[in-house]
Amino acid sequence: MNTEIRNLEPKALWNKFADLNAVPRPSKKEERVIAFMKVFGKNLGLETMEDEVGNVIIRKPATKGMEDRKVVVLQSHLDMVHQKNGDTNFNFDTQGIEMVVDGDWVRAKGTTLGADNGLGVATIMAILESNEIQHPAIEALFTIDEETGMTGAKGLKGGLLKGDILLNLDTEEDDEIGVGCAGGVDVTATGTYAETDAPQNAPTFTIQVKGLNGGHSGMDIIKGLGNANKLMNRLLFATKDFMQLAKLEGGSLRNAIPRESVANVVVSSEEKFLAAFDKMKMDILSEYKSLEPNLSITAKKSDETFTKVMNIDAQKIFLNAMNAAHNGVYRMSPDIEDLVETSNNIAKVSVENGSIKIECLTRSSVESSKDVLANALTSVFELAGYKAKLAGDYPGWAPNMDSPILKVLDSLYEKMNGAKANVAACHAGLECGILGQNYPEMDMISFGPTIKGAHSPDERASISSAQKYWEFVLEILKNIPKK
Repeated sequence: MNTEIRNLEPKALWNKFADLNAVPRPSKKEERVIAFMKVFGKNLGLETMEDEVGNVIIRKPATKGMEDRKVVVLQSHLDMVHQKNGDTNFNFDTQGIEMVVDGDWVRAKGTTLGADNGLGVATIMAILESNEIQHPAIEALFTIDEETGMTGAKGLKGGLLKGDILLNLDTEEDDEIGVGCAGGVDVTATGTYAETDAPQNAPTFTIQVKGLNGGHSGMDIIKGLGNANKLMNRLLFATKDFMQLAKLEGGSLRNAIPRESVANVVVSSEEKFLAAFDKMKMDILSEYKSLEPNLSITAKKSDETFTKVMNIDAQKIFLNAMNAAHNGVYRMSPDIEDLVETSNNIAKVSVENGSIKIECLTRSSVESSKDVLANALTSVFELAGYKAKLAGDYPGWAPNMDSPILKVLDSLYEKMNGAKANVAACHAGLECGILGQNYPEMDMISFGPTIKGAHSPDERASISSAQKYWEFVLEILKNIPKK
């Protein structure tokens, strides 16, 4: 398991990753990893501090001969997405990640791996610990809560950092140099509904959607993957005349495309319900047979009993609202080929005991387009009689194609690999846009090793890519421009 990981090359990187992954670090619960990083810095005899929101900053002087170079901020986030398979017994609050080697990939056993952004953190740790790597003066910035609100980046005050250049190590394709990203906003609808007595002696069915790929709600949204909440709503809408909803739970995290949804319904006509269900099931399976080969849709009679169900009128309003709420790509960029400009992920849906909650994450690289989609969702939910709230708004990062550090990385990549890097913006939230608000003069760039399936239990990191990336990092540090 983790011993096998420690023998991978480059050992400096993988050993620090194994150390980090032994520390529980789900978003919003970073206390242990903050303490871990502070002990790490202080044990190296380096200036180490925690700011008022929980970000950790460690400073290391330049190596001999590099004192005249610009100060570099190496930045990654400490938290990780906590997703697991339904049949995996794992507690993210208390357990370290269990890793395995699978060919050229490092994976976790039934959970997210934490390579996003743990490999970036481990890279910085290895550089801080080394007595051999050439580098300019370094400010290591480890932010918190990137995955569920970017509150660490938002809370970092201006003036704390003195660096001229920021290297964000949170891009997930090793041939890509990131120069821009999308902003985002959380759209949450809450409401109540009238309940009525469940029909006596009527059977209860449990409808389950599972086996979807899931994935990153920004980077993977372009793939058109199945969203468990939208698929469940199609099944409920198709059978609405023959059942009443008692309970519904779908999805788990705003920034992950939902993989599973479970609904409990009380059925008035078993035969008609199953006929309508089976027809819609076959339609969905046919539509997604190439994209979602492991998709499973079932309706099974249950022994569970419910005394209350959703009122028919309230059910109609809820299902119509879910039908109308946009999910997926909303607009492609007219300026950058194959870049999603604006999208929405209907991430979590909960219906129980007279209460409804629908949680979305809307992303866009264009602020006005983000507002348009957020307002459209708000309109749908308010027309349904629900309260809609916008929160956690963060800006995108506008590309600067004249960036001096971009020119350094672009030239080095081609020299080392014999091919041009893909200089691109991405449809994910990077912290550069937020950090740039308080540090507008800082020259920023993003890059990283190849990571697939981020935000899902299929997350995996390429071993060969990590070697390529590590060599790139070391060469970049050697070539930081003079002050």
